[in-house]
Amino acid sequence: MAVGGSLAAAAPAQAATPPVMITKVYYNSPGSDTGSNTSLNAEYVRLTNKRSTVINLKGYYVRDKAGYVYSFTSDFKVAAGNSILIHTGKGTNAGTHRYWGRSWYVWNNTGDTAYLRNSSGTLVDSCSWGSSGSYTNC
Repeated sequence: MAVGGSLAAAAPAQAATPPVMITKVYYNSPGSDTGSNTSLNAEYVRLTNKRSTVINLKGYYVRDKAGYVYSFTSDFKVAAGNSILIHTGKGTNAGTHRYWGRSWYVWNNTGDTAYLRNSSGTLVDSCSWGSSGSYTNC
């Protein structure tokens, strides 16, 4: 007596959506790169909470290929589905706007990569672009 059956191959597991993602990088602020604070703050990276709960970004950090780092050194909670902007220049951190405090640009207009890492240094997300355009949606 034979017993028939089939073994279904398991579908490959898809990578889970990161809890926080880089969703936009505006790497070439409008106008000439004069280094003015207004121009620096028009250059930014947008992070979005992809979870249905609040996420605390304490210990997370954003960096570029050259090693410039913006760190969340204290509690910073992002509501479910909300986004925050990290501006390159100087300003007062308030609400969904954070300021790196730099006096020159971080993101290269000719191509770069933004990396988001958690407090243990694990890569959470990244976003790369080439030399065309002014921003990229990730």
